[in-house]
Amino acid sequence: MKNTDQPIEILLVEDNPGDVRLTVEVLKDARVRNNMNMVNDGAEALAFLRHEGKYSAAPRPDLILLDLNLPKKDGREVLAEIKADPDLKRIPVVVLTVSKDEVDILKSYDLYANCYITKPINLEQFITVVRSIEDFWLTIVKLPPNVDK
Repeated sequence: MKNTDQPIEILLVEDNPGDVRLTVEVLKDARVRNNMNMVNDGAEALAFLRHEGKYSAAPRPDLILLDLNLPKKDGREVLAEIKADPDLKRIPVVVLTVSKDEVDILKSYDLYANCYITKPINLEQFITVVRSIEDFWLTIVKLPPNVDK
């Protein structure tokens, strides 16, 4: 069970350095303490989640922010593997992507994404979106306990 004094562990899976920088900046000043871990492709995300290689001591995330358009293994594949894994499937996954394609939205929910958010192009709107994620997922929602097996 997660100690309520401990920060929320967030895994950001994003290959755009600008979006990474902005997301980290906004969440750095969050009301809820959090640790942000970042990987920039789908293969690394799965290695992180499975504690493989250099990620053997990686913390288990309480929340995953996942882009769909990633190198090596795209976000759809990552989402499918997370939700098919009994040890990972309860971790909430927020799809945060530029795609407005209905096929991507439907596919993400078919793969059990917890929500789908389209990244705005405008800087101020992007900051508002990240703050909304913070308000909802880190303040309002009761995240599942972090139970390591």
